[in-house]
Amino acid sequence: MHTKTLAELARDLKARKLSSEELTRSYLARIERFNPQLNAFITVLQEEALAAARAADARIKRADANALTGLPLAHKDIFCTAGVKTSCGSKMLDNFVSPYDATVVERFRQAGMVLLGKTNMDEFAMGSSNETSFYGPVKNPWDPTRVPGGSSGGSAAAVAARLAPAATGTDTGGSIRQPAALTGLTGIKPTYGRVSRYGMIAFASSLDQAGVITYTAEDAALLLGAMAGFDPRDSTSVDRPVPDYTAELERPLKGLRIGLPKEFFDQGLDGRVGAAVHAALTIYKKLGAEVRDISLPNFWLSVPTYYVVAPAECSSNLSRFDGVRFGHRCESPVDLMDLYTRSRGEGFGAEVKRRIMTGTYVLSAGYYDAYYLKAQKTRTLIRQDFIAAFENVDVIMGPSTPTPAFGLGEKTEDPITMYLNDIYANGVNLAGLPGISIPMGFVDKLPVGLQIIGNYFDEARLLSAAHQYQRETDWHRQIPRGFE
Repeated sequence: MHTKTLAELARDLKARKLSSEELTRSYLARIERFNPQLNAFITVLQEEALAAARAADARIKRADANALTGLPLAHKDIFCTAGVKTSCGSKMLDNFVSPYDATVVERFRQAGMVLLGKTNMDEFAMGSSNETSFYGPVKNPWDPTRVPGGSSGGSAAAVAARLAPAATGTDTGGSIRQPAALTGLTGIKPTYGRVSRYGMIAFASSLDQAGVITYTAEDAALLLGAMAGFDPRDSTSVDRPVPDYTAELERPLKGLRIGLPKEFFDQGLDGRVGAAVHAALTIYKKLGAEVRDISLPNFWLSVPTYYVVAPAECSSNLSRFDGVRFGHRCESPVDLMDLYTRSRGEGFGAEVKRRIMTGTYVLSAGYYDAYYLKAQKTRTLIRQDFIAAFENVDVIMGPSTPTPAFGLGEKTEDPITMYLNDIYANGVNLAGLPGISIPMGFVDKLPVGLQIIGNYFDEARLLSAAHQYQRETDWHRQIPRGFE
């Protein structure tokens, strides 16, 4: 069962070839067996999952089910989940049990999906390797000495090792696409505003967006159709109709104009990753697509711009974690200032503190104009470059990451080198565009990903382009050795 895609499992459930309870028990057994070596889950909900599976079987039996009813999934531990610990990978929220569901959680629950548990993540989604979690690093199933990427590394590792057929993630600067690429999976970040952020603990409010990590584009289309849509509780949610993504998967690629930015192939890119991109483009040409060279002249400013804007927003969002209302509180504070300083000092990890301090600095009097205001102006230039490119192309393609997965501990002492791992991803968030990463091959026996970037609210085209490629290849069918 665990080798099947979400769409295949949905068809089996509908045909009554298996029950949701059987399926759920199978995944729970795999979690019990493999999670100790991967550290992909923070919380496993065995009893709750089985109860939900039985309820789903009852819905299926009385013909009150939809395409997702009875299918298991895991949620990144950044989504508030009623009655379940929601830690954000931090000591600060190690004791926090959410009193309500995030909109994403609520919509999947209403669809009848079965929640297996909450996955590990970089603390408050700040990291590119899933090494900053209070609960310890997550291991890459393809090579346990390497990182799975971050911040949605727990979700990626769980799906790659077939501990769950799908998982949610969040993408602030590549945190779905990068781990999907490093673990051989499909990961989509929708247009900013397409999916509600209500109940998703904020890192950088103008950049954060929820998405999913799956085996295939078909699976991603199934899930995105359920989670997308307007939510009046989220002021950044866009009131726009949601297409039937699965119905558009078979859209022909003949005439598709693919933009290839020259800036994606400068120094820093592993030549073997670049070769894999060109091999993928050969398949797209065979399917009738046209490749055009384009330029994104301000692309190289994405990383420094991101690392001004994101820390500034994080310093504001994380000010609420002060030891007063909820979360970690220090022992025996002598006064209010002592309560604040020790609770925050003990509750936050090193990377979170680094970003809070950076953000506070760039927002401070005397530096706001020099750093934050300039970064916002540069962000506009980056967005305008993409808008200009989409006047001549339908999608933009390139590598998801410059290299395959790096070793655990390899970059923890050099945050700048770590930040550069998201060099192809940051600009997409700054512009608010949708992006997807799909498996396109292996380098040193480690998976690498092809990134496809689309125009605003054009997720259907991204999913179609990814699906047509996956019909011609089997990279998405590969399973890490030992997890078959």
